[in-house]
Amino acid sequence: MSWMNVSYIHDLQSFLGLNDLRQTLIAANIANMDTPGYKTLGFNFQQALAEAEAGPAGAQIEPRVAPVAGLLARPDGNNVSMDQQGLLMARTQLEYHLGIALLTKEFHGIQSAINGGGAF
Repeated sequence: MSWMNVSYIHDLQSFLGLNDLRQTLIAANIANMDTPGYKTLGFNFQQALAEAEAGPAGAQIEPRVAPVAGLLARPDGNNVSMDQQGLLMARTQLEYHLGIALLTKEFHGIQSAINGGGAF
């Protein structure tokens, strides 16, 4: 049995990659807040993460990005809500920082094992 949990690192990599994509979509949505007819874009994060975890390590994650259904559109056809995007951005940033912290902890454990358990 390996002392290094490679699947855990792969899962964290997938998680961070999906968070990065979600952040990119949020930025695009906010940038197009005043574009007539623009539809808020998003993807099912949980489904994409489950697919990434089920797939082979290192596989490219390509979730289905589509307009978000059920949002109220303004008279110009745009349905971007700054409140909704702001909350999603805050959540995404917190989740990203959590993923980085978990990955850092995993690498510190690996470094500790390489150094024989001593301080680094």
